[in-house]
Formats: sequence, C-alpha cells, structure tokens
Amino acid sequence: MSTTAADSVGEDRLTTSEYRERLRELPPSAKLVAKVLESDSPLSQGQLAEESLLPDRTVRYALNRLEESDIVGSRYSFKDARKQVYFLRT
Repeated sequence: MSTTAADSVGEDRLTTSEYRERLRELPPSAKLVAKVLESDSPLSQGQLAEESLLPDRTVRYALNRLEESDIVGSRYSFKDARKQVYFLRT
C-alpha cells in the first residue's frame, strides 16, 4: 500500500498545461482550494476550510467540481480512516 499522495495517483497525473486548462474553467472557490492544495497536501475538507477561509459548504462544492475535472484525487486518511484527504493530480 502506498503512503504518499503521489504514489496513489500513479498514471493519472496531469501535465502542467492540462492542469491549468482544466482549472481555468472552474469557479473561483475551486481555484482557491486547488491553490491551497498546491502548497500543502493532502488535506481533509475541514483543513481546507480552515486554510482557505471558505465555508464548509463552499469547500465541498469546490472539491466536487475539482473531482469532476480530475484535478483532485482523494483517499482515506492514514491518521483517521473516517476522513478523506484530498490531493492534486499534478
């Protein structure tokens, strides 16, 4: 079992140009969440809300949009299996 977000993504990684093109079409909240994940990853939904200063509901919406665009991946947290953590696919 892999222990890093990069290992868990494997072949699903995006090039920088693919990442930027997909991100360009998303709402500002999704862009902010992606930017937070660029600097500190993996993070749970609650941690993303704290770091971005966005409401939980907005973070949830942003993560859904990012997952639909295959920009963000998720896995269960090794620290707390009840939570999922999110990471960029770049």
